[in-house]
Amino acid sequence: MSKKKHVKPIRNGKTSSETTAAGHEDKTAEKSIVKGVIEEPRAEERQVAEVIPETLLGLEAPAAAGEEAPAAESAGGAGESAALEAAPPEERYISPRKSVAFIGSECYPFVKTGGLGDVMYALPKALVKQNCDVKVILPRYKCIPWEYQQKMIYSGSFHMDLCADGRAFYVGIMEYVWDGVVYDFIDNEEFFSSGNPYTNLIDDIPKYCYFAKAALAALNYMDWIPDIIHCHDWQAALVPVYLRTQFVNTKLTAAKTILTIHNLRFQGIYDIPTIRYWSGLPDYVFNKDALKVKYKDANMLKGGLAYANIITTVSPTYAGEIQSAYYGETLDAHMRYHSGKLRGIVNGIDYDIWNPDTDARLYENYNITNVLDKKKENKRRLQEELGLVQDDHKFVIGLISRLTNQKGLDLVTSILPQIVDGHTQIVVLGTGDRNYEDAFRYYEHACKGDVCSNIMYDETRAHRIYAGADALLVPSRFEPCGLTQLIAMHYGTVPIVRETGGLKDTVEPYNMFFNTGNGFTFDRYEAGLLLDAINRAKTFYFENRWCWDEMVQRDMDKDVSWENSAKQYKDLYLDLAR
Repeated sequence: MSKKKHVKPIRNGKTSSETTAAGHEDKTAEKSIVKGVIEEPRAEERQVAEVIPETLLGLEAPAAAGEEAPAAESAGGAGESAALEAAPPEERYISPRKSVAFIGSECYPFVKTGGLGDVMYALPKALVKQNCDVKVILPRYKCIPWEYQQKMIYSGSFHMDLCADGRAFYVGIMEYVWDGVVYDFIDNEEFFSSGNPYTNLIDDIPKYCYFAKAALAALNYMDWIPDIIHCHDWQAALVPVYLRTQFVNTKLTAAKTILTIHNLRFQGIYDIPTIRYWSGLPDYVFNKDALKVKYKDANMLKGGLAYANIITTVSPTYAGEIQSAYYGETLDAHMRYHSGKLRGIVNGIDYDIWNPDTDARLYENYNITNVLDKKKENKRRLQEELGLVQDDHKFVIGLISRLTNQKGLDLVTSILPQIVDGHTQIVVLGTGDRNYEDAFRYYEHACKGDVCSNIMYDETRAHRIYAGADALLVPSRFEPCGLTQLIAMHYGTVPIVRETGGLKDTVEPYNMFFNTGNGFTFDRYEAGLLLDAINRAKTFYFENRWCWDEMVQRDMDKDVSWENSAKQYKDLYLDLAR
């Protein structure tokens, strides 16, 4: 794993503190007005009087309660000389610096429901380390924890025309800076006061029409013109459409757009009159080559795919799969038509969060040098905590997942009695469809001591399962990328996966003749093939432990961080913004 680089956050050639101070200057009425956007000069009484402390900008850790901040060195003299001598050499980059605006509906740690939240947090942070100037634009949901809301700084507000009848809506901008990344939250209580980010399409369609346009209007208002606007999933898919229609005569029109598909199943489909009204988009975008689907419906994701400069998915295999009828979710012909601008880049995991050597949630920390001993202790403690039979010789399989049809759980429940054979234990963690929840509850009762069903999501327990299990099961019907198998490998837990999407791209099947590979796989979506893969893994574990331990260490040594993925995105930005 390469050594991490630490770069002082810079925004448009200024330090974060300088930019923050500049961001609080009055915006005058002379500022150019976007079509449909009515700007209001900020009142002096609403200005923030002081510059944001550097501790809030993520430049240094805040002092603990009761601690005093270290006194600054006096100017000149020996102190200054010593500081200059001790200063590390300035980072030098060969590639040009690019500015990127990320627009999406969720982001860890503010709000997260799935892998999108992880990507929206980890990828911008990794890009900052690769000399990108990054801003993330998110809705300011009411459900964002107060510990983050109270640190947001008011950056301005205006009113924006949205609907077909020209209704004006308030757009507030609240700023939060962390780890060198600027987070701008779009504030509107009418749209974002719900307790959850996603409710139902009746509410979500207006919400994300507003958000897509407000995100662009906010960039224009702040006069922050990125080289790249990187949008994520259907909730932000109208951004490229707005950019090439209602924002075509603004400074933003120079920006290039990328739309990333995290899961093609979710597309934002509703009737044309509703989406036409709430979006206020011109009639000509509602055609079969853009938003229109079937006879009377509009598809927000489809429109974004048509207008974006580049389309990315979260793995090369998934990029190919979604061009077929089986995986294409009725958009396969559209994906084939736009295949020339389609790319697949595998996600990574954040080593600051997922690292068995430093993970405070584990019973025992470990690394590649002591994993064989320490993992046994984590296994024993996990069995004890969950009420399983404590036996070092049991093969423990973890399953951490949303309990839905996509995740292959119908295969698991159909063969579970055959998996639990007296030598095997299964630990399930997750929530989802009622039928799967009830099935796992039943098997916990029927196979007491060997099956534990945690019908919940508990972050601490997830970390402990990754560390204490021998193998992790990911038998997905389809899987755009998947993060669980990456986390499992980094924690020395061998993945058992179906060969689809990102699972195929990241897990190399074990080859007993050459002792290569880092997991066990099956191809066709059949329960018998899943059982065969599990039995191959168990046989290998019990009869060839030396090679199994080698695989564990090989998995931990594999680089699954965001560094390589961020480099691929950086190269894509450079090519696109030439």
